[in-house]
Amino acid sequence: MKFIAAFFLLTTGLVFLAQGGDSTPPPANQRDLSVALFNQKDFTGWTFCMKGDADPLKTWSVTNGVIHCTGKPTGYLRTTQTYSNYLLTVVWRFVKIAPKADNTGVLVHIQSPDKVWPQCVQNQGKSGRQGDLFVMAGAECKEHLALGKDANTPVAFTGPPNENPIGEWNTNITVCAGTTVRAIINGKPLNEISECTISTGYIGIQSEGGDIEIRSIDYCPLKLFFCRAN
Repeated sequence: MKFIAAFFLLTTGLVFLAQGGDSTPPPANQRDLSVALFNQKDFTGWTFCMKGDADPLKTWSVTNGVIHCTGKPTGYLRTTQTYSNYLLTVVWRFVKIAPKADNTGVLVHIQSPDKVWPQCVQNQGKSGRQGDLFVMAGAECKEHLALGKDANTPVAFTGPPNENPIGEWNTNITVCAGTTVRAIINGKPLNEISECTISTGYIGIQSEGGDIEIRSIDYCPLKLFFCRAN
């Protein structure tokens, strides 16, 4: 119960910060936990993999502290460092959507070599389906194996989605704890998979048709949170 209560405080505090709340801020020990992976200036600490070796800077750009991704061609932006056991908070929004141009995703545990698409776990970013969890390119988990479907079939969240209207910011949290991955959308836990065959790797964002903006990408090591919570 102590872990559940502390975890709730952490995630709600991070959601508050990411959304730019202007009332009483969370305690300093919560504010100090996260590390910005995006410096709001350029792509330092990141690299790209684009279909057909396309020029990534025609797809990805930074203006006024915000990443813009046109969604075309397909590919991804990923960290140059690998991570495990963390909470990842991505604040993003769709600039606009259209049929077959409404998709993106947060990629965790990305494995080498880079390709479109790599072995990883995806916290789905498709409009209306944020919170579905995909195991991609040969990765597996207990829940997907139970479905008996191919990699194009996600472990879907149940119940209504928890996304904001197009043009408004959404906070997508992915919790990677050992071989378990959880999806929290705008503060609401929507999905969880367990016994994943991968549990460490790069972190990435997909270019997959959706015209999106990303305001922040923040990483919080779980071990730091546990130390503060005890």
